[in-house]
Amino acid sequence: MKLAAIIPCYRVGNHIVDVVTAALEQIDHVFVIDDACPEGSGDLVSANFATDRVTVLRHKTNRGVGGATITGYKAALKSGFDVLIKIDGDGQMDPAFLPALLQPLFASEADYTKGNRFYRKRDLKCMPFTRIFGNSMLSVLNKASSGYWNVMDPTNGYTALSRTAALEIEWSKVARRYFFESDLLFRLNIARAVVQDVPIPSRYGEENSNLRVLHALPTFLFGHLCNFVKRYFYSYIVRDFSVATVHSIGGAILFLFGVTFGAVTWLHSVRTGLDTPVGTVMVAVLPIILGFQLLLAAISFDIGSAPKRPLGRILFIPPKRRLTDDQPNLLEWRQRP
Repeated sequence: MKLAAIIPCYRVGNHIVDVVTAALEQIDHVFVIDDACPEGSGDLVSANFATDRVTVLRHKTNRGVGGATITGYKAALKSGFDVLIKIDGDGQMDPAFLPALLQPLFASEADYTKGNRFYRKRDLKCMPFTRIFGNSMLSVLNKASSGYWNVMDPTNGYTALSRTAALEIEWSKVARRYFFESDLLFRLNIARAVVQDVPIPSRYGEENSNLRVLHALPTFLFGHLCNFVKRYFYSYIVRDFSVATVHSIGGAILFLFGVTFGAVTWLHSVRTGLDTPVGTVMVAVLPIILGFQLLLAAISFDIGSAPKRPLGRILFIPPKRRLTDDQPNLLEWRQRP
């Protein structure tokens, strides 16, 4: 399997040469995307690596980490690489963990692997508290919006993506900036790709994050809400109509009815000063209890329905989808493992 590293660059001039050097020790080819970097990261790479194993791609205007990564993904796919590994250019990602990140893909156990800084307690000691809290909250939102309830640390950028899964993604619809990793998980779930966490600690030094939490928070909240609605509609209405559909719709109706009826009854009691009859109270309470139980059942079903069989085992990519100029013949198809 041919491996390609995708390294988006923006304000990483102090680290990018070391990152590329470490990547070349284990990876076949490195695609460096200079995302209109004011520090000239692309020029630094070009000046330090006179080899055909390094390709520098440049954006005239900044497209964000997602836009730069997508540019690298498309270039790697067009060049025929089998595994696309995203590595940030700030030096936080230890290349020594690449074998652990790639093993599930080599063993056909997953389509997409990502680092998880929360797996080991000792790895959290070097992580700033604000990052621990923020990533924990984002992980809860991501579980609901993406459907990967077994995945933690969704914004971790240390990832590996198989070619088969990459060809199933509509890259024109994927978020371009900091919501990129979270949005990609949602797209992978729609494609029914298997995602697996790999315990990988991060290395924190003097680098400064370009992410502004207060500025990005509304984008993340709105993005997760939209993805949750779209995933529910596609997975439980269009693609399949399961018991979870009945539980979720019935539970939502009962719960909302109980809350609304109870609120109206309570306001009426406050205004008139009259006690609410027990029977009227039960009319509000019972739908709330039953609706809540049905919603819990729907969530339980959703947790258990995460993709389990990698796309590489069930999908065949015909020649026209390979994004390469060489077209295999029928004999090569039949010999494909």
